[in-house]
Amino acid sequence: MNAKVALIGSGNAFFMDEGIGLYAGKYLKENFTFEPALDIVDGGTLGFRLMPLLQEYENVVIVNTSSDDTKEVGSIEVLSGDELIANQGIKKTANEVEITEMLQICSMANHCAETTMISIVPEDIISVAVGVTPALRLKWSEYIDVIVDELEKLGIKNSKKAEIMCLDEILEQFANPSIEHGKGF
Repeated sequence: MNAKVALIGSGNAFFMDEGIGLYAGKYLKENFTFEPALDIVDGGTLGFRLMPLLQEYENVVIVNTSSDDTKEVGSIEVLSGDELIANQGIKKTANEVEITEMLQICSMANHCAETTMISIVPEDIISVAVGVTPALRLKWSEYIDVIVDELEKLGIKNSKKAEIMCLDEILEQFANPSIEHGKGF
């Protein structure tokens, strides 16, 4: 890991929309090249075990869901690490709680990456299935565009590859990991 910026796809691929951060990370890894280098990390539900990444990089972008009943399903929000720490919103999953707590702890360390979280409000994080609800499918392109825009703000330029792996192909790989494709990333 030699890059100064990491993108961490976070979530649980086994609970429908909660895996969207993982799918976004995989989509970006498969379909774009980045300059300067960008490390794309399968953060899964690592929670506190992501802390070394916050201490290793200058900038970290976390992509995931944010369960917020006060916002419309599919709403996309970009928050800085400081805003996440100050935010006392409702968090429904252990992953959402752990990321915020990890940022609080890491902010007291000698070095903590400038952190940005790009989250989307899920419709279904209860059903046990690898997939994305129709409501979030409608927002998929916008979610990817917001992530790419935030990376550009950090000086990470991108170019789209000629052959594109679509969302359904990514979901298929998460649902049926193989030796050929590995698990997730």
